[in-house]
Amino acid sequence: MDLLVLEKALLGLFAAVTLAIVFSTLRGKRFKLPPGPLPVPIFGNWLQVGDDLNQRNLAALAKKFGDIFLLRMGQRNLVVVSSPDLAREVLHTQGVEFGSRTRNVVFDIFTGKGQDMVFTVYGEHWRKMRRIMTVPFFTNKVVQQYRYGWEDEAARVVEDVRANPKSATEGIVIRRRLQLMMYNNMYRIMFDRRFESEEDPLFLKLRALNGERSRLAQSFEYNYGDFIPILRPFLRGYLKICKEVKDMRISIFKSYFVEERKKLGNTKPTDTTGLKCAIDHILDAEKKGEINEDNVLYIVENINVAAIETTLWSIEWGLAELVNHQDVQRKVRAELDSVLGPGVQITEPDIPRLPYLQAVVKETLRLRMAIPLLVPHMNLHDAKLGGFDIPAESKILVNAWWLANNPAHWKNPDQFRPERFLEEEAKVEANGNDFRYIPFGVGRRSCPGIILALPILGITLGRLVQNFELLPPPGMERIDTTEKGGQFSLHILKHSTVVAKPRSF
Repeated sequence: MDLLVLEKALLGLFAAVTLAIVFSTLRGKRFKLPPGPLPVPIFGNWLQVGDDLNQRNLAALAKKFGDIFLLRMGQRNLVVVSSPDLAREVLHTQGVEFGSRTRNVVFDIFTGKGQDMVFTVYGEHWRKMRRIMTVPFFTNKVVQQYRYGWEDEAARVVEDVRANPKSATEGIVIRRRLQLMMYNNMYRIMFDRRFESEEDPLFLKLRALNGERSRLAQSFEYNYGDFIPILRPFLRGYLKICKEVKDMRISIFKSYFVEERKKLGNTKPTDTTGLKCAIDHILDAEKKGEINEDNVLYIVENINVAAIETTLWSIEWGLAELVNHQDVQRKVRAELDSVLGPGVQITEPDIPRLPYLQAVVKETLRLRMAIPLLVPHMNLHDAKLGGFDIPAESKILVNAWWLANNPAHWKNPDQFRPERFLEEEAKVEANGNDFRYIPFGVGRRSCPGIILALPILGITLGRLVQNFELLPPPGMERIDTTEKGGQFSLHILKHSTVVAKPRSF
């Protein structure tokens, strides 16, 4: 940084200190704010709590400050909610008041400042995007249309694992093959396209760029520049990389998929009853003037991240827990053999007849929630919550992981025990009928992808358990399930090697 920029930063720092003190004094008289650690000017609580605002650290703070507390992270207010009743208030009762999304400097880049659906503010644009995306992606009709493709992709995974001589001896990283499966599951829906192998050049390029996008967005490295705007000049290099990655991804989405589909559409009759995949429907909305080209591309961006990555993380967690809990794995296999018959491959319509497999999926989503803090909410205007005043444009985090892992509400929550969903928690579903368990959120801004994720999880884990005995690598009793958290994500730190011994039928 040159001297001029440094001088401006120092002057800005001095001015901000003065303004922060004045603003804090005035606001203290005006608002009854939630409790929390005492902030200091400029930095707020950042120096006290650090960058890593993961679900476990926030749960520890909730034990100290209560079910609702306030962190002042630089110039941002961050309100953390940690009880079912308050979660209901944010997500349902006051769903409109807290229905907007807060973005940071990195997500502004990757979403075109909210031109997508996931991170746009609550209002007419969000309602329009949600409506346009629901029909081609998030209905039972879509599940029934594409479940054959999901079953086919799972069968191909089984074939490839069987064909690999290392699978049954030293083990393989099955996650790599599952990643290709998830891309094909979603690209079939989006573009009626699939990738033939893990070595497909276009797949490799997409995987690398989507992985880099995830790393950049979920990192805590850039928090200082987001919390304290006068430090943002130090983020120039980081933000430049983010923009380059965004531009490359958007270019690939446009050139290789959207434009190709447009060309195909131009050679066919314009009868909209013959739409084959999601992008046809979305392009039809563009033709009608409901959305623009950028909106189309950012919808594709959302699906690449929100649908592919999160479901893959959950599959990987479920696989790891089944390897580490052989008794659970045997029970799933016994249920599949008993209900379907040995060697009869599970299909989507079979899932309701397999309560123990469903319980394993639920327990995976409870203990290893892929989005443990949900996607952050925001109130556009001053609001009330739990008897406290919430200043406008506060970032609201619902610690959904803690709701589902609080020993005050769950029996032995640190144990992976699917039986809980057949016994004391038998009435609890993943759709949010109980605010202690909301892995997909609830209300207006809930994740509509639940309708795809649950059957894909059931089919994939079911096929793996049916066809293989899944074990840790030789010499290990368990595989490593150390967590890797992000801005609001939770996945496995190390992609584990798993031994998959084929079963004979």
